[in-house]
Amino acid sequence: MSGHRLLLPGLRLRSSGRRGWRSRLHDGVRFSSCGPKVCIVGSGPAGFYTAQHVIKAHQHVHVDIYERLPVPFGLVRFGVAPDHPEVKNVINTFTQTAKHSRCRFYGNVNVGKDVSVGELQGAYHAVVLSYGAEGNRSMGIPGEGLAGVYSAKDFVGWYNGLPSCRELNPDLGCETAVILGQGNVALDVARVLLSPPDILKKTDITQPALEALARSQVRRVLIVGRRGPIQVACTIKELREMVNLPGARPEMVEADFDGVAEALKDLPRPRRRLTELMLKTALESPGQKEQERRREASRTWGFRFFRSPVEVLADAERHRAAGIRVAVTRLEGSGEGAQAVLTGEVEDVTCGLVISSIGYRSLPIDPSVPFDTHKAIIPNTMGRVQRAPGLYCSGWLKTGPIGVIATTMNNSFDTARSLLDDMESGALDVSAAKSGSQVISALLEERGVKPVSFSDWEKIDGAEMKRGETSGKPREKLLSVEEMLQVART
Repeated sequence: MSGHRLLLPGLRLRSSGRRGWRSRLHDGVRFSSCGPKVCIVGSGPAGFYTAQHVIKAHQHVHVDIYERLPVPFGLVRFGVAPDHPEVKNVINTFTQTAKHSRCRFYGNVNVGKDVSVGELQGAYHAVVLSYGAEGNRSMGIPGEGLAGVYSAKDFVGWYNGLPSCRELNPDLGCETAVILGQGNVALDVARVLLSPPDILKKTDITQPALEALARSQVRRVLIVGRRGPIQVACTIKELREMVNLPGARPEMVEADFDGVAEALKDLPRPRRRLTELMLKTALESPGQKEQERRREASRTWGFRFFRSPVEVLADAERHRAAGIRVAVTRLEGSGEGAQAVLTGEVEDVTCGLVISSIGYRSLPIDPSVPFDTHKAIIPNTMGRVQRAPGLYCSGWLKTGPIGVIATTMNNSFDTARSLLDDMESGALDVSAAKSGSQVISALLEERGVKPVSFSDWEKIDGAEMKRGETSGKPREKLLSVEEMLQVART
């Protein structure tokens, strides 16, 4: 175990202050630990970045990371688009952290079920909750529960191999798909729906998803938002990928861009460049080569602005989605702070697939932990959980589902600094002996829970890469927890 050392009977180590060696009895065996013990719940980017900063900044801290699934890395594994392998390179940094001598990974441990947050608090000097946003934001409109309506989180989880989404089996037998939301995830979903199978088959997309997408009848994807071109939440990289997507051409509504060119000069540079590309794509006549490419394209995509979902329309049997009714909006205010207000007009769009990409939502983990159900975050000040000394949070649980991986890195580093400042100031008492993973491992054993170590994960990793080799893919993911555990324990 990290930080534990067996001593000969009768031998005592002298404490050298708050950060020095200590010894104590545990089940009749004297052992010692060096420095404070910190527990992190969740092994996505927020968890690993928090661990990384704490370990680097404090040479005596021991960090244990607990993860519900047998595999680490959270949304880097299950959320990043399969055709964006470069974004997954952060896994190399996370692996270095996991293999650090003062860090341990405990997968297959469901905190809140297998072990309580209170039990973790009893075993560690500090507990950091970084388990992300597993829930979906509801649209709150009639027809949301019809067949053919999916959340982007579940759809992405399906093609990325998230075990809980394995049975999703979305029906792709319609011609038109409507995606509600205009952020990066919405564009990822649109791109995956329209990408030629020859591109996807070289990625780590799951085989069932690849086969379903190869059979897909979807030829048109509309990406719908309440506000206008200046307020879209995607980045220029994702937009450029859509513009250049092989076999697909853009299909915009010119009227949506009225007045946008005049507003360009007042926009910050990143927003201006993004808007210029949208304007060029929507309004300018392309060169001859691009014209030919667009003529040959068999699939189309486009933004639809100033539209807010009102109702998912059912087919004649009232079972499946057959369309979506949207309210026409207009903007009040300007720039990124502009608000959409209803005009009283509505439109119906025929479609057989509706994907809601309006955001992920964090869920409460334990009745003892404060939780703001309206904002779906843990109330905190700079990562310190309010009214809960020794308890911290980082990532989307702290801020809500905003930003990219770099945003999560910075907010996790901020939480780590708060924790370290509290240690230094004495606000967090690290003088008392804590047994950390030793007592938690004993509890888990009593409860029949067998954690997965990082070396166990590496067996899964190796098996997936070997499976991928046969079909020219970087990996072929194991799709069930049972399969993962079987490989981990061989």
